[in-house]
Amino acid sequence: MTFGPSVVPSSTRRVDNSNTRLVVQIEKDPGNDDNNLNSIFYEHLTRALQESLCGDLVLGRWGNYSSGDCFILASDYLNAFVHLIEIGNGLVTFQLRGLEFRGTYCQQREVEAIMEGDEDDRGCCCCKPGHLPHLLSCNAAFNLRWLTWEITRTQYILEGYSIIDNNAATMLQVFDLRRILIRYYIKSIIYYMVTSPKLLLWIKNESLLKSLQPFAKWHYIERDLAMFNINTDDDYVPCLQGITRASYCNVYLEWIQYCARKRQEPSKNLDSDEDSPLVTLSFALCILGRRALGTAAHNMALSLDSFLYGLHTLFKGDFRITARDEWVFADMDLLHKVVAPAIRMSLKLHQDQFTCPDEYEDPGVLYEAIQSFEKKVVICHEGDPAWRGAVLSNKEELLTLRHVVDEGTDEYKVIMLHRTFLSFKVIKVNKECVRGLWAGQQQELIFLRNRNPERGSIQNNKQVLRNLINSSCDQPLGYPMYVSPLTTSYLGTHRQLQSVWSGPVTLDGIRTWFRTKWLRMRKGCNAGQHGTGNIEDVDGRAAPSAGGGRAPGGESQESSTEQPRKDGTHHWSPHEGTQRTGGRKGRSQSVQAHEALSQRPPGLSSSGPILESHPAFLQTSTSVHELAQRLSGSRLSLHTSAASLHSQPPPVTTTGHLSVRERAEALIRSSLGSSTSSTLSFLFGKRSFSSALVISGLSAAEGGNTSDTQSSSSVNIVMGPSARAASQATRVRGPAGQGGGAGPCVIASSTGA
Repeated sequence: MTFGPSVVPSSTRRVDNSNTRLVVQIEKDPGNDDNNLNSIFYEHLTRALQESLCGDLVLGRWGNYSSGDCFILASDYLNAFVHLIEIGNGLVTFQLRGLEFRGTYCQQREVEAIMEGDEDDRGCCCCKPGHLPHLLSCNAAFNLRWLTWEITRTQYILEGYSIIDNNAATMLQVFDLRRILIRYYIKSIIYYMVTSPKLLLWIKNESLLKSLQPFAKWHYIERDLAMFNINTDDDYVPCLQGITRASYCNVYLEWIQYCARKRQEPSKNLDSDEDSPLVTLSFALCILGRRALGTAAHNMALSLDSFLYGLHTLFKGDFRITARDEWVFADMDLLHKVVAPAIRMSLKLHQDQFTCPDEYEDPGVLYEAIQSFEKKVVICHEGDPAWRGAVLSNKEELLTLRHVVDEGTDEYKVIMLHRTFLSFKVIKVNKECVRGLWAGQQQELIFLRNRNPERGSIQNNKQVLRNLINSSCDQPLGYPMYVSPLTTSYLGTHRQLQSVWSGPVTLDGIRTWFRTKWLRMRKGCNAGQHGTGNIEDVDGRAAPSAGGGRAPGGESQESSTEQPRKDGTHHWSPHEGTQRTGGRKGRSQSVQAHEALSQRPPGLSSSGPILESHPAFLQTSTSVHELAQRLSGSRLSLHTSAASLHSQPPPVTTTGHLSVRERAEALIRSSLGSSTSSTLSFLFGKRSFSSALVISGLSAAEGGNTSDTQSSSSVNIVMGPSARAASQATRVRGPAGQGGGAGPCVIASSTGA
């Protein structure tokens, strides 16, 4: 069951300078109550929930939910009522109602009831036997059954601001603390003046310098007892009862020259002597700034209340310029870009000097501090629209001066905000209970006209949270400080789910996916081509090591191996290209076998069968190579034919734990067998046979544990008529000790392993 349309009101509007008249801003300070100023934090909380609420509901962080459910987010100072209006596929529409920061007594009692835990309750009826770990006692479990609310999550983390407020009256009570503030005020004016890009235009402006001629004289004395005094001004001369150019330079000339040296224009030398126009302009601006502060304080700067009033007036940008200082209207940037930010920066420096009192005495440290604060800290009045924009854009640090007038109290507070993560408790409230309480308030206030602010229907009741629920109702029934518009949270904006579900399916996403797969496939093909070249290089290096034995035809084999390297050309057979692409896996295994043969351990050098089988294989390979030269007329290298495998080498099966010697024998047998069959298959392809290739027998027998046992294999290749005609003139017979073959040209090869 969902609430009717009357439950969804229009959102509250925060009062600031963007929606009030100028005359109202000057005559009185609108919206200077805490509720209006603190509503920005609930607006920021609404933005944070807009990003994460839908995803957190799907992840189960708020427990079970449905349309119309009501939740309360409770923390130390933020208490918000969240109403789920509509739930759709991947979206949730909700409304947030912010309660008062400093609530009434009844509200605080109910918040304490939420915050206090039930783990300390050890009672069972009238005794206290305790309870098992991670379980509630009998009394606590019985009491929780009588509540219309339940805590669904004890720690729910959201991004927000920690608020630190200090009373400005206690910070500026003593004259020495005001003197420090005025000192930072003058130094900030000098900093913003020197770093301004218009500085060269100002000091070369003839009309402006003509107006500043009295400040260029050394005997000029600025006397104004209501503005300047010895208690707050470092450059005040008691005997002259005023401020002179000489006393000003005695205190602030070092800072002026340091800022001039740090200016980011080394090509243009900036004159910063005592008689320079730069010092004259800075002296005039510092007098103007202090006079504006005194004028805003109603010429009663010695009074603390008047001083705070003038400081707050300048902080929000209300400058009352006297007739003596109208020269500043030659360029309004002198006020907007120099004096106005200087009063705000001085308040920040005054806050930090409590931690390190003597740190800012060094000009370098002070200059870097002002630069750092200018970049990362937002300092402005809360009525300025820039304040709202900075809070909603998640700036790291903010500072302001707040004037609070509430129930006869008139005080000034320095508010500092630091972005951090806030912990909330999520409390689910019975939605029918909420509906009934709001209906009861409507009947009592509108129909029965009970205007008593302390009526019994809004008193605290921990079992139903009556005060929290009633105060979150619409005005005039309740008194929420902020009511958000209907806000929709989408599943795709959740940060954790974005990495899991990859966001929504769009045309750009599909195009990006296909492009990524295509580039990955091309990269894999290029990597495969480079891998083939590396294997051929390895085969080329392994062939000479095999041909180094003293076998018949060894010299011709070595010369044929080295000839492609010297000439730079290579002779290929018609089937070599297809065998390279199809037999890549076999070649890599053959290369491993040859490398293992060439890098065998010294302990195997005395094994008789291995040394005897190696020359036999070389003889067979050499004779086949000579036959291929006579048949095709082309020059083929033996190492290329051995590297171009056509079939997988037979797997080496081992049973039990073999010795190193037996493993080496098995590896060499597999490599020699595969090399011989691959060589013959390469030399006599399908085009060289007119009829068929008949393998009459391929047998291998492994011996026992003795090293004299050998295994032999014979391959009889019968050639067709076309091959017989090509070999009529020459008969090739195998070496002695090898089996003969049948037919006009029969090759019988035996390998010993």
